[in-house]
Parts: sequence; C-alpha cells; structure tokens
Amino acid sequence: MHRFPAPSTTNNRRRLAFAFAACAALVAQLWVAVQLHAEEPKRPNVLFILTDDQRYDALSCMGHPHLKTPHVDRLASEGLLFKNHFCTTSLCSPSRASILSGLYAHAHGVVNNFTDYPSNFVSFPMRLHDAGYETAYIGKWHMGEENDEPRPGFDYFVTHKGQGKYFDTEFNFNGQGRKVVDGYYTTVVTDMAEDWLSKRDGDKPWLLMVGHKAPHSFYLPEKKYEHTFDQVDVKYPETAFHLEDKPAWFKKRLNTWHGIYGPLFDWRKKFPDDSPEAVADFARMVRAYWGTILSVDDSVGRLYDYLEKTGQLDNTLIVFTSDNGLLEGEHGMVDKRTGHEPSIRIPLVVRYPGLTPTDKPRVIENISATIDFAPSILDVCGAKPLENIHGKSWKKLAQGDDSGWRDSFYYEYNYEKQFPYTPNVRALRTDQYKYIRYPHGDGSPDKHMAELYDLKADPAEDHNLINDPAYADTVKQLRAELDRLIAVHGNGNPDQMPLDEGIQSGLPEESIR
Repeated sequence: MHRFPAPSTTNNRRRLAFAFAACAALVAQLWVAVQLHAEEPKRPNVLFILTDDQRYDALSCMGHPHLKTPHVDRLASEGLLFKNHFCTTSLCSPSRASILSGLYAHAHGVVNNFTDYPSNFVSFPMRLHDAGYETAYIGKWHMGEENDEPRPGFDYFVTHKGQGKYFDTEFNFNGQGRKVVDGYYTTVVTDMAEDWLSKRDGDKPWLLMVGHKAPHSFYLPEKKYEHTFDQVDVKYPETAFHLEDKPAWFKKRLNTWHGIYGPLFDWRKKFPDDSPEAVADFARMVRAYWGTILSVDDSVGRLYDYLEKTGQLDNTLIVFTSDNGLLEGEHGMVDKRTGHEPSIRIPLVVRYPGLTPTDKPRVIENISATIDFAPSILDVCGAKPLENIHGKSWKKLAQGDDSGWRDSFYYEYNYEKQFPYTPNVRALRTDQYKYIRYPHGDGSPDKHMAELYDLKADPAEDHNLINDPAYADTVKQLRAELDRLIAVHGNGNPDQMPLDEGIQSGLPEESIR
C-alpha cells in the first residue's frame, strides 16, 4: 500500500505562522480603515442668517446700551465675535452679491438695487450644492426688484418681489405659486425655515440662508415690541451738527430723503432744523428700528433651539450678519451709502465648535469684509473654492493664526441717478485711520473732496483732519495705499471714476429733496 509522507512539523508551523500573519495584516487594514472613517470629519451644515441694514453696534454683545439681544449674544459667547467687520459697498443688492461671490461690486456688476445676480457667476451656494449639500433660501433676496423666481444653486427657494412687507407679504414658493402669508415677516420666515429643516433629506449636509426684512425701513415692530423703548431718550448724535469741516454735500443732503430734516420723517412732513417735532419724529424712527431687531433675536433663539433639539447644533456653522450698516443721524444723515463707520461697519457672529471650541469664545479684532464669506464658508466645509475672487478665508484667523491677514481694506460706492444724494465714494479703512475721497470722473485733483479721521482718538469721525498740515504725510501714505488696493482688485485708474451728476454737479436743489 502506498504511503504518503507524513507532513513536516516545521512546514506546519510555517503555514500556521503565515496564516496568522495574513489574518493579522487583514485585521490591521480593517482597523486602519475603520479608524480613518471614524476620524473623517463630518461636513458641517450651514445656517446663514442675514439681516437688512443692521449697523455694527445694534447688538448688546457689541455694546448697545438699550437694545438687548441675548440669543445672538449666546452665539458670540459660544463662538466668534468679529468686532471689525465691513461691507465693501453699503447698499443692499451690491453687498448681497459680494457675499455670494467674494467679489467687489465693480467685478460682479451689481452696482445698484435693481440688478440681479449675474447668471454666469458662480456663488458659494452653487459650490456647496455641487458638493452634495441640500440648499435653501428663505426670505428677502433683494437682487432684481421684480424677480421672485428660484435662483441657481438652491433646491428650495422662497422669496418675494422687492422689499416685502413687515406684515402679510406675498411669497413665491419655489416657483410653484404665490401666496400671501399672514403674520409678521420675521416670524413667518422663521416658521418656513423650521418647516424646511424638518422635511429635508436627513442624509445630506445642508445650507439654509434666511434673509430677514428687519431692520430695513420703514420700521414696524411686532406689537409686543411696539413700546419697548418708549422711555429711552433719543437725540441726534453730536456729529449731526458738526459739519463745518465736512465736504459741502453733507449740508445739501440734510433736506433730502437721506438727511435728518428730509421727507423721510412723519409721512413727508418737513420740519426746520432741530425743532421739537423733528427730533421727536427721529426718536420714534430709532426706537422702531431697535424694536424690529428684537424679533430677529427671537428668531435666532428659535433656530438655535431647533438645532439643539434635533442634535444638529454642534455640527452646524451658524453665521449671523447683515448686508450693510445704517446712519442714524451721524453727520446729519440717515440711510447708508457713505464711507462712515455706521454705514459700512456691520455685525458678524459665528458659531461652530469645529472651528473654535464653544467653551473658548474669541473676539476677532482684525478687519474682515463681506467678500470673505464665500471663501470662508467653502473652506470650513471642505468644498471647491471659487477662483479669482477678492475675498479671503478667515478659517485660520478664527483659529488664532492672523499671519498674512489684511491690515487695511478699501470701500467703494458709485453714484446712483435714482438717489442723487451721495457722490462717488472711495475709502480706505485701517486699524487707526479712515481716509475718504469723492472722485470726479475727470480725475482733477483739485476737485477731490476728502476726509481723514484718526479712529483711535476720534471714533465718531467728528474731526476731519484732511487739511491739518501735521497729517500731510499720513494722507499721502493712505492715498497711496488706497490707490494700490483699487489697482490690485482690478478697478483700473482710481481717479477715472464715473462722473457724479448729483449734488456736486449742480443738480437743482428741489429735484433732490
């Protein structure tokens, strides 16, 4: 009988060792794969809350003495408070387009409130949508006055034509039909936001942009807040009457729609200078402005609570900001457009534990701008960046690294024929100084009206130092920096601007009231 050779003990041991080694390698590979998957960060949701015409100091966390905003304050205490955040054009549509694109108004082309966002321009919502995000916009869009149809980049889009109303606005629901929704605007859009969040696809990260009407004029607070500030003594700011060292157009603006003695107050009644009636009407306006913001703060609280209740809070990048600021009597002005602090400086509060721990709130003193939103949000979400834009991501800045960050920025506004109360504006803002000039179209230096303020010594911008010989070198340096930034951002010759045809060009006074 044939006998097979007995297996070698040594060979058995080798085979067993090899088998154990192979199993160990497989287990190791599986363990590494599991660990990599476990450590891969979950892409954050994005809640972007945008108010309209909210100046930087209209929050209690920014030092307002009367207006209390505990819910926005909570975001700041758990995240980031940007104390020096600015719009690059203080006008609704241009600023909103800069938020979406990361570009200055001269580049994206939305230079007034009647132009829609260009269809051939990519936006950060489009990039997030391409990256697998479910996207929605609910509320005031305000680019293209008569267009309330859905815009590219959004799975769900609810807006209205024009400004909308504080009560009972007609909304277009995703292009499927229009309906008047009864109720107060701020409450209505918050209801819609919660409803969308509750019905969306739970497997995808999401972007939700909520556009509030408040605190845009004409100010109508909710009934519960109508009389909240009745006992607050509101007066014109001191700078309203210190116009001797300012350009001549400041005084000419006083009786226009954008001046403190103009037809804006009390249904177009006109009062002389600082009469009791005019001051009282101004006070009512300011108190009503504050009242509308109380409802916005309530909305922030509701959305915060919803995210917390549904377990999404700490994986959501929450951004609270505004499109531009607002003058409330400073330099005799109301409205915006100018290069002064209340007009261009706006709130920015950010909360996301993945960016900075909630138990370590940070105050960012560095200068940031509306053009930084698109690159920052895409950076935090790990999405493809936008190419050839003007803004910068503040992700590293938020984490404490300010190397390479800007120490100045420039502001631009171009004259509007429909609102001929403000000339062309070009301004430079640094940590210490503000330099503003008003260029004519022909570039003649002798026609340049200008302002210079030392913001450290004069934060109210009350004392114009432009003609002070002691600051001649400072003016020269600031002007050179402004020209450099304009050139870097592709706006051509800084002195060859569109000719302002309003106050400076002799437009009859009665036509600008």
